[in-house]
Amino acid sequence: MTILLRAALGFVAGSLAVVVFHQGMVWVLYSNGLAPFRPYDLSPYGPLHIPRLADLCFWGGLYGVGFGVVLPLLRRVPKWLVGLGFGLLAAAVGWFVVAPLKGLPIAGGWAPDAMLRSVVINGFWGIGLGIIAPMIIPRGRSFR
Repeated sequence: MTILLRAALGFVAGSLAVVVFHQGMVWVLYSNGLAPFRPYDLSPYGPLHIPRLADLCFWGGLYGVGFGVVLPLLRRVPKWLVGLGFGLLAAAVGWFVVAPLKGLPIAGGWAPDAMLRSVVINGFWGIGLGIIAPMIIPRGRSFR
């Protein structure tokens, strides 16, 4: 299997993990009054005014590309655990890179509830990535 195909399937896995796991956790939190934002938000977002859900799927897919590329190297590590690491990485990037670029306070102003919510949602997305990617990316370590 080519590295390009692994990357493409990783993108699909990351996007699917957003729809099922990320937004599923947002729905659970929102339904219980623990998240101020709705799941599956299709309102226009960003300078291109694309649906918010499409934006999240795009970024989840980009992280999935990295997961798909490194998947052959992860022979003895539980994939869901590696996915959790990707989810925590995504949360950290959101806190320390994305927020300042958008003019927002680092780590949500260090508000513990917002930080915990980010870790839970992104961590759950990562676990989903670790479950979905191995199901759609064929086994094998060969790169062409």
